[in-house]
Order: sequence, then structure tokens, then C-alpha cells
Amino acid sequence: MGGQDIKTALGRNIKLLRKHRQFSQALLAEKADISISYLSRIERGLKFPKPEIITQIAAGLDVEVYELFKMDHIPREKLNNNKKLINILSKEMTRKVIQLMESVFLKYSK
Repeated sequence: MGGQDIKTALGRNIKLLRKHRQFSQALLAEKADISISYLSRIERGLKFPKPEIITQIAAGLDVEVYELFKMDHIPREKLNNNKKLINILSKEMTRKVIQLMESVFLKYSK
């Protein structure tokens, strides 16, 4: 599982959550204190944000950080077509979320 797959999945989840809340990119970018162009690149899987930016995006969407990495935001029909990929991606994303949470914890526990 490559880094690009994780960036793509994270971006897709952010976009789906944003649209579910009926937020424009401009509104979410403002809430997360990032530029619209940076949010756009994240949503398109071109950029993987630093942990603090992920935290800001989650706060802007009013979700916990792990929600940005969950696989249940993907429509059921797409899951059925890609079960093997989803299983691999879920394991890799879980590992990345743990790493992210550890780095956030270490940063803010000092």
C-alpha cells in the first residue's frame, strides 16, 4: 500500500464529510485555518497534511481525527468491488492513525 493510496483515501473522506455537512471548500478552509487551494490539494490526494493540519480539519468538520481515516464513508457498492484493497488500506490507515495520534500526543504532552 503506497502513500498515494493513503493520501487519496484521506482526501476522499475529507471531501465526503465536507459535502455531507454541506460545507464549501471555502468554509472548511476557513474553519481549519488553511487556504482553499491547500484543502483542494488534500482532497485530490496531492498533499498529505501534517498532524496539526489533520487535527484542524477534523475540528473544522466537528469530527474526531480517526473519522477522517474510516472506511465507512465509502459507498457500499465501491466497497464490494474492492474488498481486498479496502482490507489492506484499512490496516495501513490504522497504522498511520496510531502513528499520527502518538506524534500528536508526544507534541502536546510536553
